[in-house]
Amino acid sequence: MTEAAPPVRIVLLYGGQSAEHDVSRVSAAHVLRAIDTTRYDVIPIAITPDGRWLRSDTTIAALAAGDSLPNVLDASGSDVTPLASVAPGQPHQDVVVLPILHGPRGEDGTVQGLLELADVAYVGCGVLSSALNMDKGASKVVAQAAGIPVCRWITVRDTEIDDGLIARVNAELGWPVFVKPSNMGSSVGISRADDADALRTSLASAAAFDEYVVIEEAVTARELEVGVIGNASPRASVVGEIVPTHEFYDYDDKYVDGAAEMVIPADVPVAVSEEMQALALRAYRALRCDGLARVDFFYEAHGRGLLFNEINTLPGFTPYSMFPSLWAESGLPYPELIDELVRLALARHRHRAPHRRAR
Repeated sequence: MTEAAPPVRIVLLYGGQSAEHDVSRVSAAHVLRAIDTTRYDVIPIAITPDGRWLRSDTTIAALAAGDSLPNVLDASGSDVTPLASVAPGQPHQDVVVLPILHGPRGEDGTVQGLLELADVAYVGCGVLSSALNMDKGASKVVAQAAGIPVCRWITVRDTEIDDGLIARVNAELGWPVFVKPSNMGSSVGISRADDADALRTSLASAAAFDEYVVIEEAVTARELEVGVIGNASPRASVVGEIVPTHEFYDYDDKYVDGAAEMVIPADVPVAVSEEMQALALRAYRALRCDGLARVDFFYEAHGRGLLFNEINTLPGFTPYSMFPSLWAESGLPYPELIDELVRLALARHRHRAPHRRAR
């Protein structure tokens, strides 16, 4: 009799060293509740803000008892090295790392590079795609080169912030503008500037989070989002819309007040929905995505139509977040979505195996 294969080990990484640490904990708690632990060998690994990796075997039990996910600042657990934490637990066991990490040192290619060195399968985009899409300025350059419409923007380094930049913004973009750290998510560090003085303040705020800053023209438009999953043959979900209650969809509207409304499917013409799905797939391929991504657009109904905003390679992952909600509406409920992402991670790792062999 052939011995049954051991269950796939899922190493769930959460926490991290970015300003989105707490957002990661919330997403990870929901993922842990949804994973079928009778089918998967689940190992939660917390990454503390100072970069320690902690394995806590009490995490799953705490969640099962209805408790919240332990704060990694207070977590009891054993220190582990990154490479040891992703090793199989028994012979011939497949390992898939599920990085529920948001922001720099999580979804920007750094952790993905480590996992490539460890030769382990992981959910989500690879090193290049993760780095490109984390950087809002770089992703716009690639999207525009691929023929995808984008709004007007300027990317600058913190050393280039001077009166000449203020004059350039006034001439090329006009007022108001939105200022963003180029490498950050969850709307951290984003603000609106209506004049030169406000721009100086906004630039200083954004530069506190990243040395590169993106300045965008203000767009009067609806905010539409679509989920994409797949490797070589990706598919798009239905289109959803975010209706913010604040001046724009900022961090408080997302996570503190929680008042922003998600409309799924979005109330847009069928032609617009189909065009957006096609553009999302084109962007997904152009920016070398694998596994999953959420592709965001602005929609000027009486202007330029759809404008690419950004790709989020590790979107919020609570059952109530936009990405899982889009797929639930598209016929792929939350637990099955996790199964599909694990399958895609293993498939990509096996497909790429011949390219990793020494010649």
